[in-house]
Amino acid sequence: MGFLKILLVFIFCSFPWPTIQSDLEIYIVHVESPESLITTQSSLTDLDSYYLSFLPKTTTAISSSGNEEAASMIYSYHNVMKGFAARLTSEQVKEMEKKHGFVSAQKQRILSLDTTHTPSFLGLQQNMGIWKDSNYGKGVIIGVIDTGIIPDHPSFIDVGMPPPPAKWKGVCESNFINKCSNKLIGARSYQLGNGSPIDGIGHGTHTASTTAGAFVKGANVYGNANGTAVGVAPLAHIAIYKVCNSDGCSDSDILAAMDSAIDDGVDILSVSLGGRSVPFYADSIAIGAYSATERGILVSCSAGNSGPWHASAGNTAPWILTVGASTLDRKIKATIKLGNGEEFEGESAYRPKISNSTFFTLFDAAKNAKDQSETPYCRPGSLTDPAIRGKIVLCLAFGGVANVDKGQVVKDAGGVGMIVIKPSQYGVTKSADAHVLPALDVSAADGLRIRAYTNSILNPVATITFQGTIIGDKNAPIVAGFSSRGPSRASPGILKPDIIGPGVNILAAWPTSVDDNKNTKSTFNIISGTSMSCPHLSGSAIMTTADTLSLASSPILDERLLPADIYAIGAGHVNPSRANDPGLVYDTPFAEYVPYFCGLSYANQEIGKMLQRQVNCLKVKSIPEAQLNYPSFSIFGLGSTPQTYTRTVTNVGDATSSYKVEVASPKGVVVEVEPTELNFSRLNQKLTYQVTFSKTTNSSNDNVVDGFLKWSSNRHSVRSPIAVVLAE
Repeated sequence: MGFLKILLVFIFCSFPWPTIQSDLEIYIVHVESPESLITTQSSLTDLDSYYLSFLPKTTTAISSSGNEEAASMIYSYHNVMKGFAARLTSEQVKEMEKKHGFVSAQKQRILSLDTTHTPSFLGLQQNMGIWKDSNYGKGVIIGVIDTGIIPDHPSFIDVGMPPPPAKWKGVCESNFINKCSNKLIGARSYQLGNGSPIDGIGHGTHTASTTAGAFVKGANVYGNANGTAVGVAPLAHIAIYKVCNSDGCSDSDILAAMDSAIDDGVDILSVSLGGRSVPFYADSIAIGAYSATERGILVSCSAGNSGPWHASAGNTAPWILTVGASTLDRKIKATIKLGNGEEFEGESAYRPKISNSTFFTLFDAAKNAKDQSETPYCRPGSLTDPAIRGKIVLCLAFGGVANVDKGQVVKDAGGVGMIVIKPSQYGVTKSADAHVLPALDVSAADGLRIRAYTNSILNPVATITFQGTIIGDKNAPIVAGFSSRGPSRASPGILKPDIIGPGVNILAAWPTSVDDNKNTKSTFNIISGTSMSCPHLSGSAIMTTADTLSLASSPILDERLLPADIYAIGAGHVNPSRANDPGLVYDTPFAEYVPYFCGLSYANQEIGKMLQRQVNCLKVKSIPEAQLNYPSFSIFGLGSTPQTYTRTVTNVGDATSSYKVEVASPKGVVVEVEPTELNFSRLNQKLTYQVTFSKTTNSSNDNVVDGFLKWSSNRHSVRSPIAVVLAE
């Protein structure tokens, strides 16, 4: 297959259709594969011509500018699906539906964008252990689908980098070709990329450097988090696919980027974006990831930033590694001290040149605010009270305004400092932002006490001091309050997220200087999100070796400082060193997916959209979701009838080895494993075991219970988490 062709083909029609008043919109159109193209080695031109035959040739639409426009092809897909993206009206779609071979057309969705100390926190040490043994990811090609990249950043220098592997077929766009190197080997931009792979937002640069940034000494923000910045795979090659801008990321662009990446020859796709959960056949990331995984490409995606609500996780297809976010053992500490002596700890990347412990009067932006949707959040133009001058302003987080931008609003209004109060659902999760004035993030609980003091006396005062970087939080990792949680809406019988990784206050490359370091290209920023945790996991896909304990050897906590539930952490926190030598692995044969889809009650046509071939579920023995050969168990609706599932493990550890099972049964559930011992005599040998889940008569009052089963040899431990939803 050749490269993806971006077709800008305009079909000029013979007469206008003046009755159409709606603007053209981009639709993703699925079609059946023509038999002639399936049975012959057809060129891409044949496939493109077939796609073009679906476009209406006799209709035009009235554009927003008042001009007549014909239906036009945007992308022609060759790997991720059989179909194309085109600008169409609803009337043109109706005409297209009459054509033989048409399957479906849906309007494209706009999806959202969902480090110095991180490697050492993950146990990665230079010239030691897994990093040295794995040669720092040398020879691996990581495709990053995001907002683009700043190629001149020191994180992307190619010193010591070999040329890309011979299999690499990707390109750097003509307007970018001089920016590419042995490190940045590919760069493409799509519709929302506005014609250039240059990153104007920062998100793509940040995630790319977290994934595979080179060693950069002296990385910091205002002197905080100072150290050597480096990605998880510093000698891996990077290919950038720009599909997002400040408005978001379009379905059609994402599919086009995945289509290109498959042809280009990437080994890993890191996708730190997503949207609400929808059935897999309607989810462009899931569709593209299926085709990529089928070709041996690991797809790692962020779970989303809609936590801590349950069933909020996105990107939950079983062929995707779905990653939630956790904290590091590093804090960038700042403290607010009130006039009554109370002190509260927060976080901030701001660092004054001269320490100042002067007390200033506090001003609560929410008090007496006429517009409670604007002023409490310190939105631009909302702080008009002249009393703000010379005061520290209390602002609520969010409200559609980034914390740093709130600080600029406060500064412009004459404020001398700011306290950002997080909402209650975020618990102890706080942001260390690179503020433009003395400011810090505090929890909702602390914010309530600060506001109570502020509004209780005539002259409330406070001072903000900055302690900087502090290493050694024994509670780490803690699940971030924003990290999306399971169960999966699309497939609750598959436990999601799979795993958690560092995603809070991650320092990595940034397009511009965010502090006072204006005269260097060595610019970094600290941001948070599951987008930051996803690239950490792009090279660590093994769930069975994850950690379930914190640095204090206690169960991993959530944002409330309570033991995190299984829908927050999945298999646990990534442990790259152990993942490099897992002992046993769970391979999911692609032959299992058709019975799995049929078990989800998908229609034949819906399954065919994903598999790019015809499927008849009447001829397939469907399986329940939990029967898929997955490294975890998610049992939904366990009632009086026991449920039994099988799993097959492959030996990738010691050729001759024996594993015994250990079971921690969920409360109110009996878990029986047969056999209780697995004896291997060679590498890559596969053995199968059976697990039966039975509800006890004195079952737990809890609706959701969890446990695990673990296979242990004298050298390896292979753990599978168990989540059970009990029937009422």
